[in-house]
Amino acid sequence: MDKHRSRWTYSFTKLIFWTTLFAGTILFVCFHSPPSDSPSIHPKMKWGSPQWEKRVKSSARSRSGHFTVLVTGAAGFVGSHVSAALKRRGDGVVGLDNFNSYYDPSLKRARQKLLERNGIFVIEGDINDRHLLEKLFDVVAFTHVMHLAAQAGVRYAMKNPGSYIHSNIAGLVSVFEACKSANPQPAIVWASSSSVYGLNSKVPFSEKDRTDQPASLYAATKKAGEEIAHTYNHIYGLSITGLRFFTVYGPWGRPDMAYFFFTKDILKGKSINVFEGSNNKSVARDFTYIDDIVKGCLGALDTAEKSTGSGGKKKGNAQLRVFNLGNTSPVPVTKLVSILEKLLKVKAKKNVLPLPRNGDVMFTHANISYAHKEFGYKPTTDLQMGLQKFVNWYLDYYSVSEKKKSFW
Repeated sequence: MDKHRSRWTYSFTKLIFWTTLFAGTILFVCFHSPPSDSPSIHPKMKWGSPQWEKRVKSSARSRSGHFTVLVTGAAGFVGSHVSAALKRRGDGVVGLDNFNSYYDPSLKRARQKLLERNGIFVIEGDINDRHLLEKLFDVVAFTHVMHLAAQAGVRYAMKNPGSYIHSNIAGLVSVFEACKSANPQPAIVWASSSSVYGLNSKVPFSEKDRTDQPASLYAATKKAGEEIAHTYNHIYGLSITGLRFFTVYGPWGRPDMAYFFFTKDILKGKSINVFEGSNNKSVARDFTYIDDIVKGCLGALDTAEKSTGSGGKKKGNAQLRVFNLGNTSPVPVTKLVSILEKLLKVKAKKNVLPLPRNGDVMFTHANISYAHKEFGYKPTTDLQMGLQKFVNWYLDYYSVSEKKKSFW
C-alpha cells in the first residue's frame, strides 16, 4: 500500500511540475513584450534616448579588470545590497526593476535613490520586455548578469498565481534568451530558493537532495527555473549558477517577511500569529543575515566561469551549479519573537495557531559545505546580532522625527 502511495505521490508531483512549466511557456508567449511599434509600457522611462544611453554607460563603467554586471531586481532587498557591494569594489553596475506593488513601492524607491547617489542607474522596466533587454545588451557588453528579479512570497501565490508564472518562469526565460543571444554571452548567477526542498524531511538540506515535491506554487516556479537553467546551459552554453537563499533578513528588508511585520505589529501593540506544527512544535527557519548572503552572491559571481556560446550557438560545455546560501543554524520562530521583544522592549501579544496549509513548511536547514568548498562561503552573523542591526535600521527609517534614512 505505502509503495503504491509513494509511486502515486511521485507521479502527481511530476504532473504538477510539468503543468506549471507548460503554463509558464504559454504565458511567456501570451504576455511577451509588445511589438516595437506599440506604445511604451514604461512611458516615464524614455529608454533608448542618447541621454539614457549615456547614463547606462556611465553606470556600467568599471575599474580596470573588474566586472560589468546587470542586476535585475536591483531595487529589491537582496538586489540593492548586492548592487551596492559590487559598486563599492569597483564593478560596473546597471540595475533593472519594475517597482511592482507586491509590497510598498516607496521602500523600493528609497533604495533606488540611495543606489543612484552611489552612481548606480536603476532602470524602471520589466524583465519580460525583450526590446529593453536587447537594447541594454547592445549598449553594454555585460560580463555577468545577477538575476534577482522574481515574484517572492509563499502565501501570496494562492492569491495571485499568475504573477509567479509571469515573473519566475516567463521572466527567467526572457533573461536567458537575452543572454544566449548576446555576443559575448555573460555568465549568469540567479536566485533560486530554499523552498525547492519542499516536503523533504532529510536535514540539513543538501544540493543533492530531492527537489521534486514542492509545497507551494512559488517553490514549483523556482524548481521549474532550475530545470530551465539546465536546458539553456545544455543547448546554448550559458554559464549558470543558481543560489538557494534561506530566509534572508536585515536592514532594508521585505515588509512581507515575518521578522519585519512582527516588529511593526509589536510596536503598534497588535497581536501577531505564531504558527506551530503537531505536538506544539514551533516552526523553525534558517535565518540568514543579508551581509552573509551578499558575500555568497559575490563569491558565486567571482567563481563563475565564462559562457561558451556565441550569438546563440553553443561551442562547448559550460558551467552549471547550484548552491545553498544559509546560516546552518535553524531557529524556532518563538525565539525570533523573544529576541525582538527584548530589542524593542515591548511584550508581544501572541496568537499561537496551527500551521495552515498555505505552502509553508515546518523547518528549513541549509548544508553549506559545497558553497564553502567552492568560494569559502561562511556566515558570521547570528540572529541576535542581525536582528539588532535590523531593529536599529527600522527605528531610524520609520521614525517620525528622523528623516535621514541611513544606508549600509
